Amino acid sequence: MSRVSILGAALAALLLAPVQASAERIENKVAVFSGLDKITGRITTFDVYIGETVQYGALQITPRACYSRSKDEKPKTDTFVEIDEITLDRQIKRIFTGWMFADSPGLNALEHPVYDVWLKGCKAESDVPPPAG
Repeated sequence: MSRVSILGAALAALLLAPVQASAERIENKVAVFSGLDKITGRITTFDVYIGETVQYGALQITPRACYSRSKDEKPKTDTFVEIDEITLDRQIKRIFTGWMFADSPGLNALEHPVYDVWLKGCKAESDVPPPAG
């Protein structure tokens, strides 16, 4: 085998080798959601600390994790969230458990007869004080 074909084969092997992604998840303390009240037409954006439950209308929203990527990586922000509904007879009913993606808000947002909720982003800090305890 000639020297040129050895170099060519080595170059081809290098170019075809699988590239390991280095996009590390950044764990954040705060998930940022937007909610649409379909009755009033009002959109509200609100911060929720991980593990905290906030009430939005008849919904209780509890993010369990919120991940983002570094600024030099392709944006990919996601949260794992649980959403419960308080019914008229004061029962709490789980209506959503899963991942929401800020890049594709329509993909896995909560669509409720009265409220829509979707992830806007994640951040390390918030102007809203953290929950006590």
